[in-house]
Formats: sequence, C-alpha cells, structure tokens
Amino acid sequence: MRIHCLQHVPFEGPAGIADWAARRGHAITTTHVYAGESLPAQTAFDWLVIMGGPMGVHDEADHPWLVPEKRFIGESIAVGKTLIGVCLGAQLIAGTLGARVARNPEKEIGWFPIELTEAGRSSPLFGFLPPVFQVYHWHGDTFELPPGAVHLARSAACAQQAFLYDGRVLGLQCHLESTPESVADILLHCADEIIPAAHVQTAERMLAASEQDYAQLNAVLFGILDRLAV
Repeated sequence: MRIHCLQHVPFEGPAGIADWAARRGHAITTTHVYAGESLPAQTAFDWLVIMGGPMGVHDEADHPWLVPEKRFIGESIAVGKTLIGVCLGAQLIAGTLGARVARNPEKEIGWFPIELTEAGRSSPLFGFLPPVFQVYHWHGDTFELPPGAVHLARSAACAQQAFLYDGRVLGLQCHLESTPESVADILLHCADEIIPAAHVQTAERMLAASEQDYAQLNAVLFGILDRLAV
C-alpha cells in the first residue's frame, strides 16, 4: 500500500504512523506543504494522512498553501481514497466535509483520557478498545461533527475526538501517533502555548510519560490502522 502524508511544519511528522507503515511493509511519502512542495497526483497513493500544525484551518492569509490543500483533500475524498486526519488534519477534513471549525472552549494539552461513544464502542474500527483510555493532546481548536459522519470518541475538554465518514475517512483530534521524540519536538517548538489551565499540563508532566504509556498508545494506533486497512 502507498501512503502519502501532508505535513504542515517540520516538527509534526507521521511519527507512529510511519512506524506502523514500516512494520507492515507499506511505502510512505511526504509533501511538506509549508515549503511549497507540489501535491501528488491522486493516482500516486492509496491512503492520505494529514498531519497537525499550530496554524488554524482559516489562516489562509498567512498560509496560502491551505487553499490548494483543502481542494486536494476534497478531491481525495471524492475519488474514494482512505484518509486519516490528525489534529489540524482532522479539522481540515471536517471543514472540507462542511462542518464548522472554531476555537474549543479551552485548550487541551497533555495526557488526558478519551471516552468512546456508544457508536465508538460498537464500531469495527474502535470496538476493540477499552471504553476509556489515555492519549496525548495538543490543540486549541475543534470541529463540529461533519454531516453523515459517525462520532467515535470524546474527552472532558473536547466533545469531538474522533469521527469516521463513509467507513474510510478518519478524523482524530488527539495525537495517537505520538512517540517520545514527537512529544519532545512539539514541546520544543510550541512551549509558549503551555499556560496554567485545567487541561494544560506542564512540560515536565508530559515528558514524564512512561514506556508503558507509549506502548499502550502504540497499540491503540496500530490496532485502528490495521482495521482500517482491511
């Protein structure tokens, strides 16, 4: 399988998704859209993975590459590709599908649990997971559930944590792809966002995550991707 990744900043790459691809023998390529690299032809990939970034979906004046990227996401959905959006990527997919994207009532940064919805618990994609489990977050925006999508998970700070559209378009507000390296990278580049709040942890707390925390997150990610690939 051919996986193509859209990356919005140097420090938010596919991380655990790339690890999964390597272990399963899938090829993965990347377009660094922030650097002006050209988007691929739709015939060049099977899955499209859209990563996160500190910008918002409406920041087209500062990041004009968002305009062709949104069009490309819409084309990818229309021709039947499998898509995975992470954080900003999920917001871009939701917006492309006609949902409102706006500020979340509060920022959510750090290790916090998410809870499966009833639809999530019965989903072929998420049903193998426990009803509540810990994941990594870093976001200030959120999205409404796109028309026709299935709501899979929520958290105390953010109602929309995961959705599935047409059985092949997955939006993840949380960062299931996180690794120790990716968490260290985002802490290095986005430390100014860490301000005292109910759902914002300190850098020390985030970096104190154990090997078991990452192993559990890895198992969640790999399990979802394996089921999406069936």
